[in-house]
Amino acid sequence: MVKKALGREFDVATHFTPRYQPWDQRVCAVPDGDLFKQIRQGKVSVVTGQIARFDVDGITLEDGNSLKADIVVVATGLQLNVLADLAVHVDGQAFVPGQALAYKGMMLSGLPNVFVAFGYTNASWTLKADLTASYVCRLFKHMDKRGYRFVSPQHDPAQTTHAFLDFTSGYVQRASALLPKQGAASPWRVHQNYVMDVLALRFGGFDDGVLLFG
Repeated sequence: MVKKALGREFDVATHFTPRYQPWDQRVCAVPDGDLFKQIRQGKVSVVTGQIARFDVDGITLEDGNSLKADIVVVATGLQLNVLADLAVHVDGQAFVPGQALAYKGMMLSGLPNVFVAFGYTNASWTLKADLTASYVCRLFKHMDKRGYRFVSPQHDPAQTTHAFLDFTSGYVQRASALLPKQGAASPWRVHQNYVMDVLALRFGGFDDGVLLFG
């Protein structure tokens, strides 16, 4: 589609073919093709390369080429935030998110009464957020009926762990030590699968031997 939009003479392989496969990192899209129209009309140019340094009047690339610039928009410094930088303590002990496991992708082991709305990386974010909200409401009703005041998922320390996200994006890799982990099997496995999550969150029970109530 990009080749069709830009014509045969444009170097699509260099400028619009990423080094990663779709969904390994975020996919950029130009739904209405306005960028490509501007490129074909010669109003916009594209340069692809690695930045070597910033200069007074622009940037210099590693291949030696210089790009003059009045304004540089830096879009590579995203830093993920876990629990909004709150210092959380449980029973006097500091809680470290990077040492916890994600329960059904929405609670952290050893952290009571805290729920996280984390969506899908391969589908609409709100699909998982809505499932999480419904599950939490069901869980609150379950706790109210039985007089429980807290709930906390407890994991086996011997559980095999994996990265919470399998994205190769730099901002994910830089934050890998801060993010919670996921386990090898349910309910510690973070499924990027709406159908599986519907079964687990909309119809699954709470007495699974993992949730600790009190």
